[in-house]
Amino acid sequence: MAKNDTIENRVYLFDSLASSYVSVASELLSSEDEAVRARAMRALADLAYVSCVVADTGHLSPEQVRQRVLGTPDPEQPAPDEEDDRGGKGKKRK
Repeated sequence: MAKNDTIENRVYLFDSLASSYVSVASELLSSEDEAVRARAMRALADLAYVSCVVADTGHLSPEQVRQRVLGTPDPEQPAPDEEDDRGGKGKKRK
């Protein structure tokens, strides 16, 4: 579980990012078009994710945080082992 200060940082960051987004995207969020509303809600969800990543990675360099946000593997980390169809690790059949 995250420490209380990390949770507070998450909330603060999301509040700041979301309030800015809502102020410019209020028409999208209240659109009658369901697809438009869904895209706007996904953007809010992405802001929540970014807030969590940034709050939880204060010990990392800006480039490492960027990689986490973008979901790209850290070049310094070894690639995870490949998994088989059952989610297990092991040799693949030929």
